[in-house]
Amino acid sequence: GVATHAGFLVRTARVEDVAVIERLITQSVRELSAGFYDHAQIESALRYMFGVDTQLIDDGTYYVIEGEGAFAAAGGWSRRRTLFGGDRWKHGADDALDPMHEPARIRAFFVHPAWSRRGLGRLLFETCRRDAAAAGFRRLELMATLPGEPLYRALGFIDDERIELELPDGVRVPL
Repeated sequence: GVATHAGFLVRTARVEDVAVIERLITQSVRELSAGFYDHAQIESALRYMFGVDTQLIDDGTYYVIEGEGAFAAAGGWSRRRTLFGGDRWKHGADDALDPMHEPARIRAFFVHPAWSRRGLGRLLFETCRRDAAAAGFRRLELMATLPGEPLYRALGFIDDERIELELPDGVRVPL
């Protein structure tokens, strides 16, 4: 689907968008994670964890927000078990969730630094919440990065678990 909001176009991501989304993710993580994670954590997370989960694109549950001819943000939701991480992080099958008994996953929100603090994360969330509800989901859950926590708290999410993820190079990243 396609929607517009205050000069921004929100649309379902397509396979041909992947390279541009990957660049957006890298810019977002490198700039907006500074002060929350150190350089080693940022670079390790970009290498091993962050990136596009093409299953979300295939499922039609990942969105891009365009503004002034560029991607300003990307994010989505999932009806599958994977809680976080892009293609290079995932291992094995990504089974479907039961919307009657399990929450949908909010996944992979990234905002370009030039567009941060303009309500695009909230716009992505409202798009995801609406579409997940239309698919029968009554609850949502996510794994937040430290820079994402303020947004998710403002949206009504509460902390129920903190983890420190050890990446393959031994770098530990709190989530």
